[in-house]
Amino acid sequence: MIVDCAIYRDGQRTGGPEDLSDALGEARTAGGFVWIGLHEPTEDEFDHVTREFGLHPLAVEDALKAHQRPKLEVYDDSLFVVLKPVAYEPRSDTVSSGEIMIFLGDSFVVTVRHGEGSPLKAVRGRLEQEPELLVKGPTAVLYAVADATVDHYLDVATELQTDLEGLEAEVFSPDGGGTRNTASRIYDFKRQVLEFRRATGPLAPPMSRLAGTASTGVTVPFVDDRARPFFRDVSDHLTRVNESVENLDRLVSDILSAHLAQMSVRQNDDMRKISAWAAMAAIPTMLAGIYGMNFEHMPELRWVWSYPALLVLMATLEVMIFRLFKRRGWL
Repeated sequence: MIVDCAIYRDGQRTGGPEDLSDALGEARTAGGFVWIGLHEPTEDEFDHVTREFGLHPLAVEDALKAHQRPKLEVYDDSLFVVLKPVAYEPRSDTVSSGEIMIFLGDSFVVTVRHGEGSPLKAVRGRLEQEPELLVKGPTAVLYAVADATVDHYLDVATELQTDLEGLEAEVFSPDGGGTRNTASRIYDFKRQVLEFRRATGPLAPPMSRLAGTASTGVTVPFVDDRARPFFRDVSDHLTRVNESVENLDRLVSDILSAHLAQMSVRQNDDMRKISAWAAMAAIPTMLAGIYGMNFEHMPELRWVWSYPALLVLMATLEVMIFRLFKRRGWL
């Protein structure tokens, strides 16, 4: 359950507590903070952490059940933040999202991770190499996790943009993306963009609050005021990501509309060609049908040149109609 547990003081790791029940006390005694990382804990496993750090039951319920929207909630003794890191698999062209729940107090950080696409191990290692940032306390952990999550959003947005350009080139190729699964691929891509938007869009208001740019102007407790410029940088990056997501969604909708329009035009062209060939086939059919009737008194029946004359007439009419349709672009 516990992936890592350590006490940090003056920007340096001092080791983990021997007993989790003494973790918060040791951190406060040392003048530092404790950071506990958990991965998909059960209710029984998380109960000990809840009692030790006095976590709010509503936040605990969200952390255990997962499937939450990105958000920021303030409780009496802690701050609760939900982030949704995303991962992109280029071979299957799918976007998958995990979840990171962060409980932030005056002397503790508890991170709960769901899914595999979470950068916490790398974040902890990077923070331990930057004591000047880690000395800011639990706020540094919140910033580092949010920064790593949003930076990865930028990478995913770039990969999606690359794939969208390939899909666009296929749709506007000479054959017009005429393969059977082109429309389904466009729709699947739109679903991936929607999954991406679910992770990035709701995160904008919490980042604005942490950056101190919310319209209410209310400060967020347990967040060091000196860290607000860092959160403003994360908020700026998130704004770029959301703009990219909006552009991706708009472009993929335009591509789908263009593909459907091309399919409609192609079907109209096919119908015109079929109609033209049907009209050409109708003339000899009509003449052959008339002269195939078994009437005794019909003109030209006893003429010597009636049969070749009729063939010449058929051929002449066919050439005339063919040239007419060709000139009008029906064939």
